[in-house]
Amino acid sequence: MPAAATSTADSPQVVDPTAELNRQVDAFVAMGYPALAGVEEAAFRALFEPLAQPLADAVAAGLDLAVTDCRVPFVAVVSDAVISPELRVPLLRAGRGKKEGILDRNYGESGLASYRVVDGLDVPDAPVYLLLDVERGDEFKNVKPMNATPVIAERGRTVLTIAEGLSFNAAFPGKLIKNHCFMLAGSHEGNRRVPAIWISAGSPKLGWCFQGVEHTWLGIASAAGRAI
Repeated sequence: MPAAATSTADSPQVVDPTAELNRQVDAFVAMGYPALAGVEEAAFRALFEPLAQPLADAVAAGLDLAVTDCRVPFVAVVSDAVISPELRVPLLRAGRGKKEGILDRNYGESGLASYRVVDGLDVPDAPVYLLLDVERGDEFKNVKPMNATPVIAERGRTVLTIAEGLSFNAAFPGKLIKNHCFMLAGSHEGNRRVPAIWISAGSPKLGWCFQGVEHTWLGIASAAGRAI
């Protein structure tokens, strides 16, 4: 098997796409995703096998395979149909920290049940899919979400949903660090709240912020597109 990634002192880490997809699935398995999904490990791994072709197509189309401090080539997304987001929140991690993830108390008794995908995002109706060219969105720190999201759309990019943000963190916990956290503007409950993942007292947290308020430590995550 080829190495998962290569790099030099003067260049970003470059991943082998097949090895990287396998690494992400291994990470999900290590976190206990099969049990949460209510399936055997082999059945869980089989969900990702169809992603090999769209990944190869994306690479052939010029997908940049470099990993930087705030950008990754792709994320294998586990949908809410496979595992509910509430079950995944405790598995959030910040870097190499061991503290469990928490759901902000301000979500109230309804939790995440009322959140849905923003219209027009064209999220695949599939148990798993690929999110391509994913950025943490550091450039949008200290920018109001209501002002940043049109800029992201004008660039032909898409904001991330809660399920996509949870998958991003599961595959790349090292991308969630102090003062470099991110909003998930692709999910909403029909009001001014924008979900976000940040660090609170050392614990990763799924919370929310208002779309008209900027934060110096929260960017807005985005991707070039989705593939299945």
